[in-house]
Amino acid sequence: MNIADALNHGCMCRTLDSDRLRAQLEKDPSLTGLANSMALAQPHLFSRSVVFLSTATYQAIADTVSAIERVMALPAYQAWALANAPAIARPAFGPLGAFMGYDFHVDPGNTDFKNPQLIEINTNAGGALLNAALARAHQACCEPMLLALDTYTRLDSLEQRFFDMFMSEWRLQRGDDQTLSTIVIVDDAPQAQYLAPEFALFRQMFEQRGLTALIADPQALQWRDGSLWLAQTRVDMVYNRLTDFDLSEPAHQALHEAYMAGAAVVTPHPYAHALRANKRNLIALSSDDLLNLWGVSPADRKRLGDAIPHTQAVTRDHADALWAQRRQLFFKPVAGYAGKAAYKGEKLTRRVWDDIVAGDFIAQTLVPPGQRLVNVDGVATQLKFDVRAYTYAGQIQLLVARTYSGQTTNFRTPGGGFSPVLVVPQIDLSAEEASARWPTPENPCTNC
Repeated sequence: MNIADALNHGCMCRTLDSDRLRAQLEKDPSLTGLANSMALAQPHLFSRSVVFLSTATYQAIADTVSAIERVMALPAYQAWALANAPAIARPAFGPLGAFMGYDFHVDPGNTDFKNPQLIEINTNAGGALLNAALARAHQACCEPMLLALDTYTRLDSLEQRFFDMFMSEWRLQRGDDQTLSTIVIVDDAPQAQYLAPEFALFRQMFEQRGLTALIADPQALQWRDGSLWLAQTRVDMVYNRLTDFDLSEPAHQALHEAYMAGAAVVTPHPYAHALRANKRNLIALSSDDLLNLWGVSPADRKRLGDAIPHTQAVTRDHADALWAQRRQLFFKPVAGYAGKAAYKGEKLTRRVWDDIVAGDFIAQTLVPPGQRLVNVDGVATQLKFDVRAYTYAGQIQLLVARTYSGQTTNFRTPGGGFSPVLVVPQIDLSAEEASARWPTPENPCTNC
């Protein structure tokens, strides 16, 4: 056992300072009342506990992200990924795509999966700004936690780092000669979205740095005179939070036209989704034969082989074999997101299986999530967790965990929700040392 594992299984401290969280969320007068409204509308969005990772696990996640980014830069990979992409996803206008999300399962106690396992790659990964506020609102309950604070990222400068990312996206398409003035945060019925409070935080972040920032439903946008408009305001940039990844829905037509014409800088965008986040891409990234054919280095092939569960397309030709192996597999729709219509194989019925075979699904080797012992109303409760790395240009900006019970992350679990990730030194412990010096399920830490 290492320190991170010992703390995840034995530290039940609730370290969230609610007053500090309110102060972080309401730093600007325009945000007054945000924390209270979130507590009512999203009671299980924030966990009161943190999740611990070892420095070795953090480095493995960082190395995996870097290796994937190198593969995605290869012309052969790009040709493979874009071969069946819609027309809108093929032009590359320059921007990389803001807020990539790499999701991992981490279970150091599992003998079959010692390395963190990549389960999904996402564009427009939500929650980064909320999690920056959350991370600053936790207090240290013990010496290991104190040592872990700010070990891999500067929490006090995260907003500036996020803003710089958007400015980088602007320059990659517009160069240094044009000035960014107006940015619109776009989602369907934005005020009804579960993470709507984050839109207000982004608007304040942009406005604080001199931009005109607005929040809009895409149906309010207009494509006219060669520009994208919101009422009488010309839109320079769109922070795209839509899950219509190819902008094909009729309600998104104006944004579709502006993007294809290069009239507005859109991030993240259809090209980024096709190249990076389409779930079929995991088939290639987990295929050593394909990676070898494309000239991927032996070191990167080993890193991806250790970190990406084998993934394959669900087809009628292989349906019988996949059904027989279903207890070792997890099934996801290629066009799905947020865990929708995703199934653990052992829970499948024949009716659902017929839908999967008829649909467009992938099958991944089943990888167990991490385990976190938390205090829920005085009761020691074992929850699952995954780890999300928010990245830009292959660099980790922030790590967060999502703690939950059930089949997938859900933000409906008492004691669960977003949790800050703290990175602690990689020190392996014997069972005797762990029992004597570190919290365990039998002798938990409850300082808070």
